[in-house]
Amino acid sequence: MYNDEAKVRTKKWLNCLRKNGYRLTAPRIAVVEIVVSSEFILSPTDIYYLARERYPKLGLVTVYRTIEKLEELGLLQRVHQPSDCQGFIAASQGHQHILICQKCGLVQFFDGDHEGITDLMKDVESKTGYQINEHWLQLFGICKKCRQKDRSKNGEN
Repeated sequence: MYNDEAKVRTKKWLNCLRKNGYRLTAPRIAVVEIVVSSEFILSPTDIYYLARERYPKLGLVTVYRTIEKLEELGLLQRVHQPSDCQGFIAASQGHQHILICQKCGLVQFFDGDHEGITDLMKDVESKTGYQINEHWLQLFGICKKCRQKDRSKNGEN
């Protein structure tokens, strides 16, 4: 789904790439459009196959190079998954944590300033002697839509 919000974000990302000395080639634009418009974790091969629908001559090396540049610029966020496969999503604005559906790969962000998280960090600091400077939290589960599908499949209400 490539909506108006995705178009605006795509323009911002492309401007950022250009300002940082990167050429705006058709393959690079296709990769940016795919990542910007996705609400799901995408592997480099996912990005490759989806972007090839827009630019058939796209090479996998271009996908990896573009991912690397977008990540360096803070536009793309790496997501570690229990399957040991890494994926990528458009980075959130500000400090946010991630909810990830283990069935469909849907990603949702939630605010990082929860009192419980702050209390947990203070507790870990006091027990370990560490001074925590940063944290990154990913929670894995099943999204509402997938749970409803499972209930429907099993004949539950």
